[in-house]
Amino acid sequence: MHIPVVQINTGGACHLDANMISTVLDEIPLNELDMVIIENVGNLVCPAEFNVGEDIKLMVLSIAEGHDKPLKYPLMFQQSSALVLNKIDLLPYTKVDISKMRNDSRALNPKLKIFEVSCSSGAGVDGWAQWLSGLRSR
Repeated sequence: MHIPVVQINTGGACHLDANMISTVLDEIPLNELDMVIIENVGNLVCPAEFNVGEDIKLMVLSIAEGHDKPLKYPLMFQQSSALVLNKIDLLPYTKVDISKMRNDSRALNPKLKIFEVSCSSGAGVDGWAQWLSGLRSR
């Protein structure tokens, strides 16, 4: 399976913006794709504040980042349609209170869909993949 990928250099900025996305659209075979995923990395502040033309925001957060993130970065949790808590297999080795993380996340966004996944073991990946697949029919 060939999946087209385009790298965008932010030139030192902490996030992507719509102008950066528009400069690479000609490099992507949009008419052949069911879904385009824009990975906007860096932090949990800037991606929440800038619209890049997305239909939804989806946040992937490593469990090792800590349960304080929902209250520390509320806007990202409020604007996301889904939260993927990744590396759930590391939970026994951390002091992360996953219940607090879930509760604080849902207090900020009651409609937030939360997926607990481990890419190492595969736990939870099927549910997340099914949810993503359902987005294609929107």
